Amino acid sequence: MSIYVDYAATTPIDEEILKSMLNSADKFGNPSSIHRIGKEAKAFYEASRKNIAKRLNAHPDEIVFTGSATEANNMVIRGTADYYERPHIITTAVEHASVKETYQDFEDTCDVTYLSVDKDGRIDIDELKDALTEETKLVSIIMVNNETGTVQPMADIKEVLKDSGALLHIDAVQAFKQLPVDTETLNCDFLTLSGHKLHAPKGIGVLYVRRNTHLKRLITGGSQERERRAGTENTLYAYAMMKAVEKADENREENTKVLRSLKETLLKELEQQEVPFEVNGDVTTQTNHIVNLYFPWTTSEYLLTALDMAGIYASGGSACNAGTVQPSHVIEAMYNEDRARSSIRFSFGEQLTEDDMKYIAEKLKTIYTKLGKNGFI
Repeated sequence: MSIYVDYAATTPIDEEILKSMLNSADKFGNPSSIHRIGKEAKAFYEASRKNIAKRLNAHPDEIVFTGSATEANNMVIRGTADYYERPHIITTAVEHASVKETYQDFEDTCDVTYLSVDKDGRIDIDELKDALTEETKLVSIIMVNNETGTVQPMADIKEVLKDSGALLHIDAVQAFKQLPVDTETLNCDFLTLSGHKLHAPKGIGVLYVRRNTHLKRLITGGSQERERRAGTENTLYAYAMMKAVEKADENREENTKVLRSLKETLLKELEQQEVPFEVNGDVTTQTNHIVNLYFPWTTSEYLLTALDMAGIYASGGSACNAGTVQPSHVIEAMYNEDRARSSIRFSFGEQLTEDDMKYIAEKLKTIYTKLGKNGFI
């Protein structure tokens, strides 16, 4: 039996999306060419941009296609920080590596503030208020955490920033499939999405840039994407991204019910199996597609190996550490390093079943029992 519970790391390509891509492969022209084949490709490409903009309540000219959300996050941070002379920029201690490590690159040339989080993984709004200054140019907040599913208080964040001169950058990669994402409601200046978290192929992302917002470009050599990102447009992957965004938006409510049931079943079965565990964070302020669990009787590395041998594929945290098992910086920020070294992330897709959750709980019980019999607990 094989059970994949690492959907927050990546998702399988949706069969309908893949078939749609193959059926549209004849749109191979370069959108920058002026002949008919190029113009057809251009129209095809711009239709994808228009439809994504509609789902985000944005204008088509505010949508930039990128190679990934990591690239998009880098574009925002580097393109903003490089524009000012020693600006003040704010982020949190629990950001995705593409934000966290990029901010670290600017610690010598910018004044960087990292907001702390409580044991639920949420920032303190008063700390954000206190951190803001007249020199604050950018605030980066992950809307839904990729390791715990924690939802940040975006309405409160918007309220704090509305009268400041700071730009708001939202990493919505884990949010879009779970929650409505409306750029006007969020009142953000930048927002990023990733295709492969929505059952599109790897290698496509989206960056929303509010109209009249300056962003110094990183990639030069062409005038594509309204001179924001040079390079021949990836028309077919942009189309796949559009189909994925549409499908996620249309099926969000139905998918949420399935994911909620999966999460609740796993927790209930673990309790019934009497496997010692604790939830990292508060399930009431989390999405349903992720649950991060602390198992005080073992280590993440051992447990991931044991689960893998049982055909269960989970994660110790973010998938951005080149296949290594490192303690999650998110769990460290919420608790401590010891807890991070004994925590596992399970992330779900609507393809899974309640029987899958029961099987996972049974295998965890078996692992726990064997460790106890061998005197390791």
